[in-house]
Amino acid sequence: MDWSSWLVVAVALGVGIGIFLFGIGMMIGMIALAKTLGRVNKTLDEVDKQIASVGGPIATTLEHVGGIANTADQTLAKLGSVVSSLEDVAGAVSQTANLAKESVAPAIVNIGATIAGVSAGLRRIFTGKNASDEQ
Repeated sequence: MDWSSWLVVAVALGVGIGIFLFGIGMMIGMIALAKTLGRVNKTLDEVDKQIASVGGPIATTLEHVGGIANTADQTLAKLGSVVSSLEDVAGAVSQTANLAKESVAPAIVNIGATIAGVSAGLRRIFTGKNASDEQ
């Protein structure tokens, strides 16, 4: 045998041993990963148990809060309709006040003119003078 055939055997043996060691390393790594994932699985099981025990009261509380929110929404809707009704009443009262003002204002002017006429007539009767005579 010459040196080239020993070299081929040595390289083949080195590659084989390298792949074997790589396989052993991968096996050790996978065993460690399996142990870690086993611990994670146990931890997740505990978390699931704790969430299951807390889930019932949380669901009840959320239902209660949802009921309160619905009641608040209904109350706000009723208040909105009440405010709308009050705005309608205020508008009607405002229109009534405007109509009353418009109907009373000419009467007050007429009463003022009537009082002025009566006072001028009384002045003429008692003094015998007109308002234009005094100037």
